[in-house]
Amino acid sequence: MTDLELRPPAPAETPPLPTGPLRPLPPRRTPWQALHAAVLRIDAATPAGRDRAADVLRALAITGVVLGHWLVSGVVLQAGGHLVGGSPLGDRPGLAPVTWLLQPLAVFFLVGGRVSARSYEAALARGTAYRTWLRQRLASLLRPATAFALTWGLVWLGLVLAGTAHETIHTLMWLAYSPLWFLGVYALLIAATPLVHRAGARLAVAACLVVAALDGSHMAFPDSGWADALRLLNLPAGWLVPYCLGAVWAAGGFARRRSAVALLLGGGGALAALIVWGGYPASMVGVPGSALSNLNPPTVAAVSFGLAQAGAALLLRAPLRSAVTAPAATATPRTRATPAQFLWAAVALLNLSAITVFLWHQTAMLTTTVISLGLGHTFPGLHTSPDSAGWLVARCGWIPVFAVVLVVLGTAFRDRDATRAHRSNN
Repeated sequence: MTDLELRPPAPAETPPLPTGPLRPLPPRRTPWQALHAAVLRIDAATPAGRDRAADVLRALAITGVVLGHWLVSGVVLQAGGHLVGGSPLGDRPGLAPVTWLLQPLAVFFLVGGRVSARSYEAALARGTAYRTWLRQRLASLLRPATAFALTWGLVWLGLVLAGTAHETIHTLMWLAYSPLWFLGVYALLIAATPLVHRAGARLAVAACLVVAALDGSHMAFPDSGWADALRLLNLPAGWLVPYCLGAVWAAGGFARRRSAVALLLGGGGALAALIVWGGYPASMVGVPGSALSNLNPPTVAAVSFGLAQAGAALLLRAPLRSAVTAPAATATPRTRATPAQFLWAAVALLNLSAITVFLWHQTAMLTTTVISLGLGHTFPGLHTSPDSAGWLVARCGWIPVFAVVLVVLGTAFRDRDATRAHRSNN
């Protein structure tokens, strides 16, 4: 080798080293630390005057509806390859008491009435016109509902073009679109908020009487088409009752426990009498093959059940509020979230996506059911007939899968404008 070959290459120019003291890099946070930080941010961002109990009640109502539908809405694969609906309630009437826990719609309308009344009061204080207020409120429902309806419209078109059997299309469309009835009733009640704001308690009593009268006409004339048609008025009238109670709550009512106790005992007693002596079914949801459904449209038994639910919800306000409220902060900033703050973060996130979750939860179940058919197997609790206890056990095993699919759908279709509007609605 020559001297040239042994000579090392000239070093590249480097920037001068800093002359001041070096600042240490911040330590990298673990995923667990990042989760604690996110929970603390959610808790800190919650306004001090927000009634967290109302949010917990709404989260419990949404969770009950989702779990209830996932447990009682079966999709059965028939020998011809068709999908038809089924329910374990038709073969196991002893499950009726379970529906008392998994049909909490009255609680949702109770909280919805409170939220709408408070929002309307705030609009009046700002001088906002009713039309403007109503347009803003309905937009938070129509945007996610429109995206949902258009998506399933495309699915329907694809199924028709693919030559899918009519029975399968009917089953999928019925289960998928069933949540839309709720939004229609809810939108109608929101539009009636000024009237509810002025005469909440009196309007609730009047609505109870309307439901009872229409039920009576149906029983007196069981074969009359006009009686069946009139009973459709029970859809808004039945859910108007808890909605009005929510407005009374917003106006400062139910400050004393005895009012809530009266609702609980009165509603529960009336429900028991109607089931034992009035001939009403014990199940609070529709049962295949039953001559009468308590839910579609609501009967006076469902209204009584809603009164009892509202009373129980109002009695639980204080313990629920305590469960999601951390102790007052100390002088030293927290770095680890408490269990109450974790629970509140879950409640807050669910409330921010409440309408999206309600719209898409049946789609999550149907998506899992249809995709799994491509694996070439019939899975218990997913494609089999819901006529045994084994089906219920298997279905409980599928619920975590439904939840994961729902998270994916919720992330894709969440209405961020409605999320921002919700933050100021309690």
